[in-house]
Amino acid sequence: MEQKTFHEANIRRRIRCGMVFAVLAAVFCLIIVLNINTGNVRIPVGRILKIIFLRSGKRDEMNIIWKIRLPRILMAALLGGALSLSGFLLQTFFENPIAGPFVLGISSGAKMIVAIVMIFLIGKFGRVTSTGLILAAFFGSLLTTAFILAISRVVNSMPVLLVAGIMIGYICTAVTDFIVTFAEDSDIVNLRNWSQGSFSGMNWGNVAVSAVIIGIAVTCTFLLAKPIGAFQLGEAYARSMGVNVRRFRVVLIFLSSILSATVTAFAGPVSFVGIAVPFLTRRALGTTRPLVVIPASFLAGSVFCMICDLIARMALAPTELKISTVTSIFGAPVVIYMMLHRKKGQAG
Repeated sequence: MEQKTFHEANIRRRIRCGMVFAVLAAVFCLIIVLNINTGNVRIPVGRILKIIFLRSGKRDEMNIIWKIRLPRILMAALLGGALSLSGFLLQTFFENPIAGPFVLGISSGAKMIVAIVMIFLIGKFGRVTSTGLILAAFFGSLLTTAFILAISRVVNSMPVLLVAGIMIGYICTAVTDFIVTFAEDSDIVNLRNWSQGSFSGMNWGNVAVSAVIIGIAVTCTFLLAKPIGAFQLGEAYARSMGVNVRRFRVVLIFLSSILSATVTAFAGPVSFVGIAVPFLTRRALGTTRPLVVIPASFLAGSVFCMICDLIARMALAPTELKISTVTSIFGAPVVIYMMLHRKKGQAG
């Protein structure tokens, strides 16, 4: 009888997961069409499909789709998925659903170092490469993470650790604003727009670089699915399953920093995606199994950021909102709910 009940529950869980993936995939396709179709120049869906698949159509429309809209929407999908997965890894590391790259100040640290490097390199050499931006953001992410880890060794309280991360984020943001304010105007042509967070101005070179880096990081995360599942059941259980916990933690932080750094390098700081999306994904799936949650979190992060980017472009068109403004509007209430739900769970 118990075996039959377990079997039925397993079938229901698989159906639920299948439905979540189906909905995400359908919304993903719909949002791509809407993003390509929506703008100052509206292009009918039929002509969009013809331009994408047959490479034929009006030159102006082809340029709009291939040089402006497609790179932007693909970058929003890649970076949104990367940010969501980065949050999932941090939540696994800290064993707390409120941990995320933006709240813990990791994105702000990456932003600070990138700002310094951009101003220095642009001032000296007149340009900065994508590789340079990613390395700078990665160093900034690791630097901030090191501070968080040092504080976590002294303080066991997650609320205190959360406040410490927020304070570190404020410090990094203040340093960045200071650098931007006193830098020469000629050295910060793109820095101000970048520091506000946006998916605009993307090109196919950006897509290729980010796709390679994020693809490698996602593959490595998939390979860690079994150790992550063991770690979720506790350090003692993970050790009993042969997981080197110390090395495992280092790899988690490394992968999370790479993903977060790639997002910050190309799009600037994007808030709340790394916390809200993994939480909502786990709730929708009804499971914490890494092999299911990892792809679902990535896909959900892609969908979430594409929707937010569409809103940022069109809500006050022709003025474009900062992407973090939109993600905060939708993400912050989720974080508040998480904290209240967690508090009630602890009280009970």
